[in-house]
Amino acid sequence: MPEADVTKTDKEFYVDVPQKSESFFLKGSNAHDWGMNNRLARIFNPKSGKAVMLAFDHGYFQGPTTGLERVDVTILPLAPYADALMLTRGILRSVIPPASPNAIVMRASGGPSILKELSNEQIAVSMEDAVRMNVAAVAVQVFIGGEFESQSVANMTRLVDEGNRYGIPVLAVTAVGKDLARDAKYMRLASRICAELGAAFVKTYYVPEDFETVTASCPVPIVIAGGKKLPELEALRMAHAAISQGAAGVDMGRNIFQAEAPVAMIQAVRKVVHDGMSPEHALDFYRTTKNQKR
Repeated sequence: MPEADVTKTDKEFYVDVPQKSESFFLKGSNAHDWGMNNRLARIFNPKSGKAVMLAFDHGYFQGPTTGLERVDVTILPLAPYADALMLTRGILRSVIPPASPNAIVMRASGGPSILKELSNEQIAVSMEDAVRMNVAAVAVQVFIGGEFESQSVANMTRLVDEGNRYGIPVLAVTAVGKDLARDAKYMRLASRICAELGAAFVKTYYVPEDFETVTASCPVPIVIAGGKKLPELEALRMAHAAISQGAAGVDMGRNIFQAEAPVAMIQAVRKVVHDGMSPEHALDFYRTTKNQKR
């Protein structure tokens, strides 16, 4: 019937139901634009508030890392179990199917190889290209205490400015140089600086002593780096401890793709991160799943 003929009783305005104004589920993220939070919600599961990121961007300075000689063979089978893939634009365009549902966190800094001073990085990807590839976030290395500390911080702040313009969050990756102590004091310093200067979330290393002070003093979510390859139980214990002490997720690479059974390992990590499973039970799950695959 014409709109003029519709009476008040024919419509339902729910006048007794106030419109909800819900806060965003991630720490420190309420002031972002809608598009930025939508992208963060692709990375972090809204139900658990956590993220399992699969890192395989090592080749941007290390070349064909062990386990990443053929990304199409070793990594694509893992993708269905990751919330987000952390990679370079070269691998994204050459290997990852466009139909992949994973959130993409794209490495946007680079320059030196392992043969040179690593802190001498530059911005290596324009934000326009990040938009073109529909990424959920860009990642930049920040070398607090490194030789080119200020340059790497400036790289981050420039990307933050451009990310705010396009609604793309920036992940600040804290890098610990060989001469710097890998302890809570350093992690607090590096993580807080990145957050204060605009990073939407921070990637740092787990430390066994006082890690809860790192997450508590950082006003945005923290995900931990997996670091060097550990025995499976140790890696699961690290993930569990980090989540228990306030981390919002993990960004693991070698502890997954260099595991004896990578597909089983990433599923076990998911059990710890999203379901709160104990490391011991997750190891049992890993072994059972590994044997089933065989």
